[in-house]
Amino acid sequence: MFTGIIESLGKVTDLKNELDNLHISIKSDITKELKIDQSVAHNGVCLTVINIEDDEYTVTAIKETLEKTNLNTLKVGDEVNLERAMKLGDRLDGHIVQGHVDQTAKCTNVVNADGSWIFSFEYDASLNNITIEKGSVTVNGTSLTVVNSGKNTFSVAIIPYTYAHTNFKNFKKGTEVNLEFDVLGKYIAKLMLNKS
Repeated sequence: MFTGIIESLGKVTDLKNELDNLHISIKSDITKELKIDQSVAHNGVCLTVINIEDDEYTVTAIKETLEKTNLNTLKVGDEVNLERAMKLGDRLDGHIVQGHVDQTAKCTNVVNADGSWIFSFEYDASLNNITIEKGSVTVNGTSLTVVNSGKNTFSVAIIPYTYAHTNFKNFKKGTEVNLEFDVLGKYIAKLMLNKS
């Protein structure tokens, strides 16, 4: 479980394909605190650490993960939002995040709002995921509050701290992002769909 509060940015240093898997090596300032077998969220995707060397570590994404997330678009040098699993007993500063991406979305607009930024996104509504006004959503692992919720669109407001300490600063129109919808909302949507 995660909170959606990004701890650090990592830089992709190597990408190696092995059969349908992709081994992703990351250089990060949290590497020294990691252990083999530990879960770390990468752009909101929970992956297991399989190797650690100096300030770099490696995780593996399987075919299903690559098909449902933006990890298949990574290039060496790209920045990745990182969060280690939450500790029991810590404050839950974001919202409950599982690290299981539901689908991707495209950034449709970025507006500089004089001290903050408004990012808008569009996603495939046929997968029955929803957002609600002032509800929670995770974009590339970052816990955010939804504004301007539509059938398959929503926006989020980004403060300067989040902009500087996540990969939001690299987003532009057309950027593909990972979405994890609010877990409680997913259960309610499923119940309502089954009632129909």
